[in-house]
Amino acid sequence: MLRMAVLVSGGGTNLQAIIDSIGNGTVTNAEIAVVISNNRSAYALERAKQNGIDAAVVSPKDYASREEFNGALLQKIQSYHVDLVVLAGCLVVIPKIMVEAYPNRIINIHPSLIPSFCGTGYYGLKVHEAALERGVKVTGATVHFVDDGTDTGPIILQKAVEIKDGDTPEILQRRVMEEAEWVIMPKAIDLIANGKVKVVDHRTVILEG
Repeated sequence: MLRMAVLVSGGGTNLQAIIDSIGNGTVTNAEIAVVISNNRSAYALERAKQNGIDAAVVSPKDYASREEFNGALLQKIQSYHVDLVVLAGCLVVIPKIMVEAYPNRIINIHPSLIPSFCGTGYYGLKVHEAALERGVKVTGATVHFVDDGTDTGPIILQKAVEIKDGDTPEILQRRVMEEAEWVIMPKAIDLIANGKVKVVDHRTVILEG
């Protein structure tokens, strides 16, 4: 059974998609051990409690330095003996010590088709604003492993989403979540939980069957 720590900063819609997918059997051989947020008011914490999942807050505001916060966050994750760390709308920069502690065992969901509209400064609505400003016709979402860079780790899954006339950043954000993020994040977890993902030379290989 794959034990996961899910890190969130806000409402937790991707968290809910994972919870629902485990509940309906779309994701097998996996469980959420803990939900951790840097934000005490994150609704994701309430989602965890409603589903009988441990919820914890590790906030940088409670520590004198970023190094102390990073150490406390890693210690909290390690205390749950997890196999996979899932970043589901987590706005905290993942420190190098965590990447080193969990090599190819941290995954992130990004609301674009990497390498488009990713990297430093591209998060939340900013991604969708940039896509609409550029005039692209297709966007989407990407699940990838986390490495030392920003959105540079090996890609696991991607799903395209059509951009429609009249889209606003908010409308596009919702469509990308519904049609892509909530689909490929659970699917990636299921693949990992069942031993069907392998990283070779910084590229991800999906082992079917």
